[in-house]
Amino acid sequence: MTTALITGSGGLIGSESVRFFQDKFDTIVGIDNNMRSYFFGAEASTEWNVNSIKENYANYRHIQADIRDYALLEKVFQEHGKNLKLVVHTAAQPSHDWAAKEPLTDFSVNATGTLNLLELTRIYAPDAVFIFTSTNKVYGDRPNELPLVELEKRWEISESHPYFKNGIDENMSIDQSKHSLFGASKVAADVLVQEYGRYFSMKTGVFRGGCLTGPNHSGSQLHGFLAYLMKCAIAGKPYTIFGYKGKQVRDNIHSRDLVNMFWHYYQNPKNGEVYNAGGGRYSNCSMLEGIEACELISGNKMNITYSETNRIGDHIWYISDLSKFQQDYPEWTWQYGFKDIIQELHEGLIKRV
Repeated sequence: MTTALITGSGGLIGSESVRFFQDKFDTIVGIDNNMRSYFFGAEASTEWNVNSIKENYANYRHIQADIRDYALLEKVFQEHGKNLKLVVHTAAQPSHDWAAKEPLTDFSVNATGTLNLLELTRIYAPDAVFIFTSTNKVYGDRPNELPLVELEKRWEISESHPYFKNGIDENMSIDQSKHSLFGASKVAADVLVQEYGRYFSMKTGVFRGGCLTGPNHSGSQLHGFLAYLMKCAIAGKPYTIFGYKGKQVRDNIHSRDLVNMFWHYYQNPKNGEVYNAGGGRYSNCSMLEGIEACELISGNKMNITYSETNRIGDHIWYISDLSKFQQDYPEWTWQYGFKDIIQELHEGLIKRV
């Protein structure tokens, strides 16, 4: 018997992981307590997604648990430890704006919750592969120090810079920059995952995501850029751009492309490795370009307002360089470009909005 444990199984990447891995393991154990609704309100609830998973996958077992509850998590690991082959840790407080409201909650979920899972994996399933969804926010606002050029609809990096071709690689420093408290708590978790891999020789992998997106995203104003943008376009809700003239650039990776990265890593894991994971040059857009795309596919003119104040620690331009991962796993590549993502978001959200 083989078991995969997936935290945050009702969220975007967690639920995609359940769907992707359900035919590759005998049992999928999902841990989720719908804390996203506490963070962002009822509109961000993942209950609909959990119900869908329960109905469609007979080998899925759902556990209502908080990853900060070590004693409860230990019971799960004690039950499945000998069969546990994969841990995909996606549960998190994901918003740098929200983190400033409740720093203790943010840190306990992102850092302590990750430590709980690492330690229990070390004790009960030391040979399991442990995959952690980190974030590009671990680099803080250091990307804003890059030589950027203002174009008509986007910021872009100077063509003379090494990052112009492929984007930002894993060698960028995570030190001495403004991260937001969310970024800081994810740095703590990120480094813990690396340390358990290097110190205890565990198969731990860190994936520093750009904008993660897909049709199962329960987007909200504080988290889920493209999903929330499309939701506003469909429902006619007002949308606020925060700073940088709306030309800030994000790369967007489809949830299935990211989970496919997990699958390749699982088959040939490394100890304490770190990979940037985003849409790269293959899939990215500025805020203005995203708005145009949402208006075009929805057929609705969006109600846009602009605030001069940018979000603290926000990136002006961020595109991930995935060269390191593609060198280690040459059979992987993107399957979903920006237009594919936008189309799927519209089709998925039109059923729920």
